[in-house]
Amino acid sequence: MSNQRRALFLSHGGGPLPLLGDGAHAEMVAQLKAIAATIKRPAAIIVVSAHWEAPKPTITSGAGPELIYDYSGFPAESYAIEYPCPGEPRLARAIADQLKTSGISAQLDEARGFDHGLFVPLKIMYPEADIPCVQLSLVDSLDPAEHIRLGRALLGLGDPSLLLIGSGFSFHNMRAFFASETAEARSMNTSFEQWLLSTCSDRSIGEEERCQRLENWESAPFARYCHPREEHLLPLHVCYGFAGAACSNSYELQILNKQSSMYLWDA
Repeated sequence: MSNQRRALFLSHGGGPLPLLGDGAHAEMVAQLKAIAATIKRPAAIIVVSAHWEAPKPTITSGAGPELIYDYSGFPAESYAIEYPCPGEPRLARAIADQLKTSGISAQLDEARGFDHGLFVPLKIMYPEADIPCVQLSLVDSLDPAEHIRLGRALLGLGDPSLLLIGSGFSFHNMRAFFASETAEARSMNTSFEQWLLSTCSDRSIGEEERCQRLENWESAPFARYCHPREEHLLPLHVCYGFAGAACSNSYELQILNKQSSMYLWDA
């Protein structure tokens, strides 16, 4: 794998809770800190967040995006979180140009801020907020193959100092988070996680098969229980499209009392 393909799919937890000392996010916070300490510091970060969908790929292009507190019902301090990282307009334009070169129509958005899919995990990983960031939207078709193609198109940027982050959640059934835990629920959660772990990390699987598995993720065990809607899984597809290989590291952990996972591609 080329060292130009540095990507991380992370499970970003519930809203701002990871930043509020919530015990159900302790493993997540520790894991993100450990990953940041392990990998080479990026010169810039591209974040594909589960919390932004658009009719076509859209890129934040402002020089100083504000934060979007896109959650509700949390303590007042949740709406005073700061993460003043700079935007990177030149990178945003380069992404748009590269997508166009790959036959993908894209647009820039100078006004949009950074949602919590960016500022929550990055405040944990890089608290100094001194790495320029841009966000790239999901496409509201939620087509898995389209998101793998989106990741592949980013390869043309050819910059090994970049880090692509897919910020989602390997398990995202909101009702299940608040329901009583049962053996059946635990089994469904675990079965899907085992499938996902195998799909992303098993080097005996060829890339054509791996791609097909991700494109047809709904066929995985209890897929629609774990993802009634797939927006929190699709950032993984973008990361895979960009990396084009089995991950170099996988991380299994508990978040909100659910089995969850993260995947790193780092040559």
